[in-house]
Amino acid sequence: MGKAARPDDSASVIRVRDTLRATADISERRMFGGHCFMLNGNMVCGVTGDDTLMVRVGKDAYEDALAQPNAREMDFTGRPMRGMVFVETAGYRTDDGLSEWLERGLAFARTLPPK
Repeated sequence: MGKAARPDDSASVIRVRDTLRATADISERRMFGGHCFMLNGNMVCGVTGDDTLMVRVGKDAYEDALAQPNAREMDFTGRPMRGMVFVETAGYRTDDGLSEWLERGLAFARTLPPK
């Protein structure tokens, strides 16, 4: 990945980037009103403007993800996007917490064909 921090990158974006640095085939893109991280062109996660983490967990892991502390439906369109969750900053404040959420997103993205 090797991206340098930009002046508008939040501390959360930098933490996600640093945590994913060793993962091959990660790219970054602005979408969903935030800063997203992609594996082979498929969204893994992102950080919104208010530092909420978005994680794409897939439909099969959706209910389990929602049951985790500080997770809620990703509903910025007014309707829940099944397979994606928002995680409040308290849910990924620790490095272990962030790594656990990123692994959920990576696990789902690895099941998808490259784009």
